[in-house]
Amino acid sequence: MKKFLLIAFVTLIAGGLWSYHSYPALGHLLYTASMAGEASIYGFKERRVDIGELEMSLYQGGNPEQPTLLMLHGYSADKNVWLRFAKHFVDDYHIIIPDMAGHGDTAFVSGGDYSITAQSRRLQGLLDALNIDQVHIIGNSMGGFISADFSLSYPERVLTTGLVDPAGVNSPEPSTMQKLLAEGRNPFLVEKRDQFREFYAMTMAKPPWMPGVVLDAMAEDYQQRRTELAEIFNDFHSTALLEPRLANLRSPALLLWGSEDQLIHVSSVDTWRAAIPTLEITVWEGIGHMPMLEIPAESAARYQQFLTKYSESAQ
Repeated sequence: MKKFLLIAFVTLIAGGLWSYHSYPALGHLLYTASMAGEASIYGFKERRVDIGELEMSLYQGGNPEQPTLLMLHGYSADKNVWLRFAKHFVDDYHIIIPDMAGHGDTAFVSGGDYSITAQSRRLQGLLDALNIDQVHIIGNSMGGFISADFSLSYPERVLTTGLVDPAGVNSPEPSTMQKLLAEGRNPFLVEKRDQFREFYAMTMAKPPWMPGVVLDAMAEDYQQRRTELAEIFNDFHSTALLEPRLANLRSPALLLWGSEDQLIHVSSVDTWRAAIPTLEITVWEGIGHMPMLEIPAESAARYQQFLTKYSESAQ
């Protein structure tokens, strides 16, 4: 009987250890498989492109004979956040969705420079490597900051500029995240699983459904990347804000925002409007920081309307 109890106890402990270590791995597997499946269904292929200083991972899809849409994710995110938005453009556009340096499957290198200026320069290298002359560029959050900076730094490469809850300007009212930062706490730098759940709730007002095992795997990923994310955050936030330069923006521009954004307060819309009088603006009530993921069809329809308007005016 004692031998049986010992075997049962050892089995129970072994099973518990297996579950503890395999649970996040299962979540990573599910997430990776589901994203790869979606990308394939929408006709996107993953590839790596050498731009000299590094290899950038990206999705490429759509119609290669048509104008190029370049879609940029935000800080700590990756190329997958654009898939459900991008699928609406595959018939009429060539689409590039890169993992920015230090994100997704594009390597992080300590001391690699993750400022907005450096990220824009890498995009220039990416377009050169792909032999793409001009793009319609659209970015979310940090990606919106990069989109605006790229449009100002390389105006000859940009047809239109799309900005989705972008960073890069002063916010008249502080967001939830800004208040936390003022208290000395960066919600992106996760130490515990429950901290990730709190942070994740800040990123979207209407997030798509995600299994708990996947969320826990994402939490583990944020925990493991904490040091890397801190360095990227510091470089990202060392970049000068855009207000003094925005009057020089030459490309038609569209600003999309969610009224319930907790990361960058919606009052930032007023700053962008004052700096770019010709800016087209849409604000959705009840939506958070990532409209392209929360309401992909509706936000894609608005972006398509903008693209159609300026494509026709250019003819």
